Amino acid sequence: MDFSFTEEQTLLRNTVHSLLQDKYDFDTRRKVVKSAEGWRPEFWAQMAELGLLAAPFSEEMGGLGGGAIETMILMEEFGARMVVEPFLETVVVAGGFLREGGSAAQQEEFIPGIIGGESVWTFAYAEPQGRYNLADLKTTAKKDGAGYVLNGYKCVVIAAPWADKLIVSARTSGGQRDRDGISLFIVDKSATGVSTRDYATVDGRRASEITFENVKVDAAAMIGAEGGALPLIEKVTDQAIAALCAEAIGGMKKLNDATVEYCKTRKQFGVPIGKFQVLQHRMVDMFMAYEQSVSMTYMVSLKLDEDAAERARAAAGAKVQIGKAGRFIGQQAVQLHGGMGMTDELDVGHYFKRLTMIDTQFGNIDYQLRRYADAA
Repeated sequence: MDFSFTEEQTLLRNTVHSLLQDKYDFDTRRKVVKSAEGWRPEFWAQMAELGLLAAPFSEEMGGLGGGAIETMILMEEFGARMVVEPFLETVVVAGGFLREGGSAAQQEEFIPGIIGGESVWTFAYAEPQGRYNLADLKTTAKKDGAGYVLNGYKCVVIAAPWADKLIVSARTSGGQRDRDGISLFIVDKSATGVSTRDYATVDGRRASEITFENVKVDAAAMIGAEGGALPLIEKVTDQAIAALCAEAIGGMKKLNDATVEYCKTRKQFGVPIGKFQVLQHRMVDMFMAYEQSVSMTYMVSLKLDEDAAERARAAAGAKVQIGKAGRFIGQQAVQLHGGMGMTDELDVGHYFKRLTMIDTQFGNIDYQLRRYADAA
């Protein structure tokens, strides 16, 4: 199978690589993460100006006509620099819901704002009791005249402090864990009854706990058919998993490169520690874990358009590999750097934290192993 990138895809990679090289060095990122805002709206606008936010959308929607491979390229480069701006949440996830399940009116109204960088979105889906189960929902949406009233609570909503729009999963019928009866709603974060508690996450991002208390939404705010949203949610979250895998391999490569370079220069007993065979074996194992992760990322990116069972197997298998490799490479990189590996001044610990958080997003290793078995 040919894994060569097209001329357009190579140009896209070179564009984002040059942008990040100039604007997103590690010291700059540290300052951004520690700032009150936690991100740079002006950088988000620059991403939009370069067309990066338009990459996955079709030309009919005003995008560049890209797809999963273009998203993979962008996310790999973002992972190499630990970009905190909400590309995954706004473009991949929210944009995916609008692209895959939104009405023509919703696409026309909202997608241009995403592409232009004028609107930030995020997906409020996780609940404390759910433990990665997308169907385990206590948040409800009750019919109220021509619209609905939302009540419930969502936890760890990544990028919510920056967002002006939320896509919320809620139960319109059925039992707490039924696959049927789940609906998706577009909610203004500023709507009456929406309250948030914002905080920083361990990997330098921002998240919110969100409470919905008698929040009124119009029927036009529903994405797709009432009660039938779970297949759409699973499809879009699998697309998000593929994007997270790409982000992870970008970070893994940086950890491998930094570790090799450090072992060439750090001396013990008068020689570089990279001369010690046992450490060479560790670095080879790190490289092999990275290459296996690259292969799995390519595989899941190519299988996102397969049937639901095949797509689920691909996404679950890739997420398991990424989780295991991220943990192994992160641990080895920290150990080979010694005590300084976890200091705030060195990027190694920051990459390890991000890889650890990627493992928990949309299901950790244990959950994805069970999901793979169920899909098989």
